[in-house]
Amino acid sequence: MSAATKQEEKSPDIILLLVTLILVTVGTVMIYSSSSIIALEKFGDSRFFLKKQIVFVFLGMLLMVLITKVPYEHLKKLAYPGLLLAIVLLVLVLIPGMGLKRGGATRWLNVGGLSFQVTEMVKIAMVLFLAHFWARKTNQIKIFHRGVLFPLLACLLVIFLVLLEPDFGAAVIIAAILLFMLCISGARIRHMLFLILMFLPAGVLLILFKGYRMARLTAFLDPWKDASNTGFQIIQSFLSFGAGGTFGVGIGDGMQKLFYLPEPHTDFILSIIAEESGFIGVTIVIIMFALFVVRGFMIALKAPDLFGTLLAAGLTLIVALQSFVNIAGVMGLIPLKGLVLPFLSYGGTALLMSMTSVGILLNISSHAA
Repeated sequence: MSAATKQEEKSPDIILLLVTLILVTVGTVMIYSSSSIIALEKFGDSRFFLKKQIVFVFLGMLLMVLITKVPYEHLKKLAYPGLLLAIVLLVLVLIPGMGLKRGGATRWLNVGGLSFQVTEMVKIAMVLFLAHFWARKTNQIKIFHRGVLFPLLACLLVIFLVLLEPDFGAAVIIAAILLFMLCISGARIRHMLFLILMFLPAGVLLILFKGYRMARLTAFLDPWKDASNTGFQIIQSFLSFGAGGTFGVGIGDGMQKLFYLPEPHTDFILSIIAEESGFIGVTIVIIMFALFVVRGFMIALKAPDLFGTLLAAGLTLIVALQSFVNIAGVMGLIPLKGLVLPFLSYGGTALLMSMTSVGILLNISSHAA
């Protein structure tokens, strides 16, 4: 039996799969607990968000299984079409009537009565494109105009369109993906330093010249200075963590979801977990994410080729960054960014794209050397 055949017969990473299933299960339970009162008030059905999330979970599982059946090498064919589609969708979301404005930002595309968040798909498309490009240009990665310039321009275009929505958090993640994947592709240190010195001042300027971003920063530094306005969300989150103590008040018995904490089933779902399951529950969630990230990077290290390594590392980084930003934000360790917690927060697009990433990672793990 050939080595290739042995690789094809290897089982997918069971630990990664189990961690994913645990996170999705916890998320589904906590979405119901955190959203039932809001759903009853808005829609007259306490299970409104739960029913929708169960559909998303089913579709996400189906998508994950299907992706594990297709060799990941075939994804190379989607690299350039995926990048083009991402750019087209980012343009379409900015067209009045097609893009849906929620919370002051136009991040959702409305197609036939269905809406989805474009940037969630864009992140995966960027990882796939960069993995394919640098796997092909491995001998030219140290030559800036041959191995760096084109993906840099493509990323800058995507970041520009994302900032028009605006979605500063997604723009930062895309920039971080570019730098991280460029680093593990073997780029020159001076090229990395040049890009870092280009992105950092641009990020600072984008914060300084947007009032609401500065408000988030000042609220992070001193939330009690404006407790009823800019500091309201993080203070309510603090109250959730404080009320939970070690073991929590019990699933379903939390008080902060009763119209005190904004978006308890999306951005602040970890705050509800903290209140209802306490320090123990939050610790388990953080351990699950840590395990996910470790297994994801292990899959990247064991991938049989550079494309698999870059693809697995990039997809793992998306989950790592989004989970870190959300967890650190609701704990008051960094300014709030409005990013959902992967696998746990309510949202169809985010869950489907996260399950797509898991499917690809499981696929790569089954071909590991």
